[in-house]
Amino acid sequence: MIRVILCDDHAIIRRGIRDTLSETLDIQVVAEAGSYAEVRDALRNHACDVLVLDIHLPGRDGLDVLDSLRETDFPVKVLMVSMFPEDQYALRCLKAGAQGYLNKAGDPADLVTAVRTIAQGRKYVTPEVAQMLVENLNAPKNAALHASLSERELQTLLKIASGKRLSDIAQELMLSPKTVSVYRARVLEKLKLSNNAELTVYAIRNNLV
Repeated sequence: MIRVILCDDHAIIRRGIRDTLSETLDIQVVAEAGSYAEVRDALRNHACDVLVLDIHLPGRDGLDVLDSLRETDFPVKVLMVSMFPEDQYALRCLKAGAQGYLNKAGDPADLVTAVRTIAQGRKYVTPEVAQMLVENLNAPKNAALHASLSERELQTLLKIASGKRLSDIAQELMLSPKTVSVYRARVLEKLKLSNNAELTVYAIRNNLV
């Protein structure tokens, strides 16, 4: 039996994923979570083979959870899921240590296949992601500018583009306002932009928000 923990801050989406997985005989959803704190508790209290993790969570997001798992003793494999298309986050998630990436708008059968594949110790990638991996290897110079951002820099970009103030971002990420200002300055430099308005336009044009 493949034991799964679901982590998504939208209860309706969690229910849809749970119902899809529960229709199989070899997959059991053992716990659900809607935030970073809840998923940490779930991992401590339940044996788990695959964590189905949304990339965007309140406060610390899915990439933070993924990063923190590498620093703990939780031997869990991670399938990242998102409403965003593969070309925006798939490669970043795989490079960060996820075993697979899946768009939540895809075929429910793909979710089952992904969980089974990852539980067997293999990576799960769609044909689209496989093509991107090949293109990334052959032509890294053509990568989008935001591909060079660190996880914290990307988080800062996304939160600024969502209209949040630096003080709010600092509180959500549990950082000092000064540190967030440093991340903002790095983002502006790497993306060759000048202000928050340009950051927001960039994020929208690149389907990041």
